[in-house]
Amino acid sequence: MIDKDRLAPTGTSERSLLDSIDLARLPRHVAIIMDGNGRWAKQRGWPRVAGHRAGIESVREAVETCARLELDALTLYAFSVENWKRPRFEIVTLMSLLKEYLNKELANLLKNDIRFRVVGRMNELDASVQKELAKGLAATSSCRGLAFNIALNYGGRTEIVDACRSLASDVAVGRLSPEQIDEETLGSRLFTAGLPDPDLLIRTSGEMRVSNFLLWQIAYSEIWVTPTLWPDFRKIHLFEAILAFQKRERRYGGVIDGGRAEDSGESGEAAG
Repeated sequence: MIDKDRLAPTGTSERSLLDSIDLARLPRHVAIIMDGNGRWAKQRGWPRVAGHRAGIESVREAVETCARLELDALTLYAFSVENWKRPRFEIVTLMSLLKEYLNKELANLLKNDIRFRVVGRMNELDASVQKELAKGLAATSSCRGLAFNIALNYGGRTEIVDACRSLASDVAVGRLSPEQIDEETLGSRLFTAGLPDPDLLIRTSGEMRVSNFLLWQIAYSEIWVTPTLWPDFRKIHLFEAILAFQKRERRYGGVIDGGRAEDSGESGEAAG
């Protein structure tokens, strides 16, 4: 049972928003593109890495809030395959912050029954980073609460390519026939296999693009963009996103009839 008092004290603006949310219609899976760390730091005349460090508190609050809302999953876009183009010092700092976060937060993840997962090509990361990630994965493997996924060395296109290669290998050795491949089969080879697709995709910093994030999985996700930079993102913004999500009609390519979506025989939502 969701305890509102643990989420927001009575009489606060956060509680007012929380009281407006229908707790029976929460998104099962929220995905967030954490953007704006560099701009946040630049506004203050600080180096970019200061923005990344400040963003850790936003990660902590997002994870804690989603767990207390009893969502199934939260996926945070931390480091893309394209981010290797950034200055080496920034990359090293990002990886150090990741290790620091895991060391400090592991006990809290266990306390809140949060299962830690990695989405992306983990095997290509530095050995020291892999070691910390493996420690978190093993320690939380029996947790049954929120699935906290961190996307590292991740790209939506590379994920689909990897899935296709896996299927092609099985076809080549006769374990699978081409006719057996469908959306469910391909989905089972993605990093997010076993999780529901995101219902809600949030992007901070006001940018209007999905940046190669969960391209397969967000086919029917509702997208909410906030101008708030990631280091300033707090639970009140998450509540705002959920309220906006609940005001939308999710049709999945169908039409609304009597308050429910029905199959219109059209693929996708292009027909409007």
